[in-house]
Amino acid sequence: MAARRPHTFLELDVPAALSDVLAGLDITVPSPIQAATLPDSLAGRDVIGRGRTGSGKTYAFLLPVLARLAATRRPARPGRPRALILAPTRELATQIDASMAPLAKALGLRTLTVFGGVGHNPQISGLRAGVDVLVACPGRLDDHIRGGHASLDAVEITVLDEADHMADLGFLPVVRRLMDQTPRDGQRLLFSATLDAGIDVLVKRFLRQPVTHSVDSAKSPVVSMAHHVLHVRPDHRIPVLVDLTAAPGRTLVFTRTKRGAKTLTKQLVAAGVPAVELHGNLAQNARTRNLAAFSDGGVRTLVATDIAARGIHVDDVTLVIHADPPMEHKAYLHRSGRTARAGASGTVVTLMTDAQVTDVRDLTRQAGIKPTVTRLTPEHPLLGELAPGERTYVAPTESAPTAAGGGRGGRGGQGSGGQGAGRGGRGSSRPGGTRATAADVPAAGRPAGAGSSAGGGAGGPEGRADGGGDASRSRRPRRGRGGRGRGAGAAASSGTPSQRSHPEGDAHAAAPRPRRSPSTGGAAAFSAGSRVGGRRPR
Repeated sequence: MAARRPHTFLELDVPAALSDVLAGLDITVPSPIQAATLPDSLAGRDVIGRGRTGSGKTYAFLLPVLARLAATRRPARPGRPRALILAPTRELATQIDASMAPLAKALGLRTLTVFGGVGHNPQISGLRAGVDVLVACPGRLDDHIRGGHASLDAVEITVLDEADHMADLGFLPVVRRLMDQTPRDGQRLLFSATLDAGIDVLVKRFLRQPVTHSVDSAKSPVVSMAHHVLHVRPDHRIPVLVDLTAAPGRTLVFTRTKRGAKTLTKQLVAAGVPAVELHGNLAQNARTRNLAAFSDGGVRTLVATDIAARGIHVDDVTLVIHADPPMEHKAYLHRSGRTARAGASGTVVTLMTDAQVTDVRDLTRQAGIKPTVTRLTPEHPLLGELAPGERTYVAPTESAPTAAGGGRGGRGGQGSGGQGAGRGGRGSSRPGGTRATAADVPAAGRPAGAGSSAGGGAGGPEGRADGGGDASRSRRPRRGRGGRGRGAGAAASSGTPSQRSHPEGDAHAAAPRPRRSPSTGGAAAFSAGSRVGGRRPR
């Protein structure tokens, strides 16, 4: 007879102070991965937890980390964290820290995040002040250790989150170097969606008699997730994307390259769909601002590379679109896992041209997915079923105050966007939810509302964008100069595409210096009440 799954965190011996905080966040019932791993991790054992993205792994390791530190009650010493959580990307590190903040506050524990793309000095000051839990990307942490600002000899418990993603990005050598500096008798927790050969090396070297729990593996089907492949002509690809993203609800669109994400964002904005982008060529504050705009609902469409496939926890993403099919099946599963989270339902759409039929067939087979394949045009009624609701289009104005399509811009001078003139638009919808056609979409790459505007100017560059994630040794951001606006099309992105590809996570690679342009990395402003009805915005 199967053991009864615990109904509360108190039944799993989670300290009452932490259980109370979770209850205040409306988290009362442990997820399967939490119920499976917490008894062992709270008891001090080394644990391997394997579960799909969105299965609740973050709290599965945060609770034992904080419980252990609260029990030992050793004072935090300068530059010597008591717990270490390694994450592959800045966004994931930031979200881990955000989830941990109310729990750590309840216990009086201090936390700090360390990653590249931002200045070293605030992180050095935080380390010097003493920290209980350090959440870090490997490259920047390695820099601080080499600089004498941090030591790992006091770490009592170490967590490797998204270990398979760190392996995919090539971070295992620096991860091994960091792990070698932690006490051998410390507790180690490793969480991953898959356990391949690269992860096995870490397990054998650093974990002592680990207990493995596999719950909701990456290939387990999600019954609330519908998968569709839309077979389209190349010239219908953008009109179909415009139609799907103009529907109500939050949509996450994936592209294969950083340049592709920037270009597609411009095309959606030009077609009347407010959108922001997320990729490694954006400066860190632009990435943070765009993700916040998507999370709080200011913009309903986020166009991203695989940097958003892991660790981006945004509620109510109803539609995930693979505008470019990913290279391999693990990326498909992680991208798709941004929807249908925590019991909600969701839809996953992959666009496929004639040239991609074989690749997509192999991709879905390896992922264990049997999608519904439909050949269609932009007028096909299935689009209304996949993304139901009235389509809304707004026209970009010539001035572009901010990234998220609304509000006043900050004062020019520090890369934050010049003082904007005009409000973000609500937009009007087409009667009856009329869909966009090829005639509605401006030519690819053509900026909407091109021209100079004194009101919508942005500040100067935000400094050198790093290679995507944790570019240690990045230069201190420069203070830019305020400037005149360059129109909505120019405001649609920040930074310049790198001439060579490199990981978007925690990489020791610096991208080229951005051109002087608004560093919003997102959508232009949209005029209130502007309507696009079968013609291009003027």
